[in-house]
Amino acid sequence: MQGKKIYQEKLFSNFQLSNRVGKGNFYRRLKEALDLDYLYNLTSKFYGSSGQKSIDPVVFFKLCLVGYLENIISDRKLIDHCSMRLDILYFLGYDIDEELPWHSTISRTRQLFPESIFEEVFTKVLELCVEKGMVSGHTQAIDSAPVKANASMDSLELKVPSQDLDAHLAEVRHISKRDKQTFRKAKQDKSSKDQRIITANEKELQGITSRNKRWSKDQDQRPGAGNKGSRYTSNKTHYSPTDPDARINVKPGKARKLNYLSQLSVDTNNHVITDIKAYHADGKDNQQLPDIVKRLQRRLWKQGMI
Repeated sequence: MQGKKIYQEKLFSNFQLSNRVGKGNFYRRLKEALDLDYLYNLTSKFYGSSGQKSIDPVVFFKLCLVGYLENIISDRKLIDHCSMRLDILYFLGYDIDEELPWHSTISRTRQLFPESIFEEVFTKVLELCVEKGMVSGHTQAIDSAPVKANASMDSLELKVPSQDLDAHLAEVRHISKRDKQTFRKAKQDKSSKDQRIITANEKELQGITSRNKRWSKDQDQRPGAGNKGSRYTSNKTHYSPTDPDARINVKPGKARKLNYLSQLSVDTNNHVITDIKAYHADGKDNQQLPDIVKRLQRRLWKQGMI
C-alpha cells in the first residue's frame, strides 16, 4: 500500500537538541575538545560594568571558527547558516528557540578586540593540538592566498602628488578623464596623509600613461574588468578610502581586486596551521618569507618543539 506523509505542526513537543546531534558529529566532538572559558578573564578588561550585556566572547570566537570552517565571510550569511544547523547551534550553546546574535554585533565585537586577543586564542588552540600529538614540528609548508578586502574597486580615489593635483594632472595625464566621474565617493576617508600621496616616479607615471593610451578614451567600464574599456589602476596612483591598507592585486586572466595576502604555514604531519598573518597584497612571497620564518620559529620554540 502506498504511504502518504501528512505533516501537522505540534503545539507542544518534547525536544532536546543534544539528542538530535549524533555522537560522531564534528561539531559535537569539537565542543567536547575545545574549552574557551579562559576567554572570560582574557577579555573582561574590554567591557564596562553597566549597560546591556554583550555577546558572549566564547560564542563570538566560536562563530568566527564556524565561519572559517564553513568558508563564510559574510556575518549576515554566517548567522543565517548557523540558525539552520542543529549541530552548530549545539556547538554554540544555543537552543532551537533562541535567537542568535545580530550580525552587526559580530562586526562590532571584532573591532573591539585587539590583535593580541586573536593571537592568544590561536596560540591556545595550537597548544591543544600539540598536546594531542597533532603537531610534529619537523616539516612546515608555507604558502600564500589572496583574501578579498571589504572594499570596492569603484570607491578608489586618486592619490595626491606633492604639488597641486590639477597642475600635476595637466603635466602628466596618467589617469583617464573618466576617473573622477566613475569612481564612487566614499562616505568616510580612513586613510592617512601618507597613504594619499602618489608613490610612483616619473618613469612609472609615463608607463601608466602609455597603458592608458592603448585603451579607449571613453572608459565606462568597471576598473580592472577584463575588457578593453577598463581603467588601469595602480597602488602607486590610487588608494581605497574605506580600507587604506588594502592593495590592488591581479592574477593573470582575472580582474583587479582589492586584496590582502594571507601567508600561512602548515605542519605536514596532520595539516595543522601553525602560523598565519595578513600582509599587503602588493608584496612578494620572497619578501615576506624572512618574517614568516622568524614568527614560525618563535611560535614552535614556545611550544618546546625547537
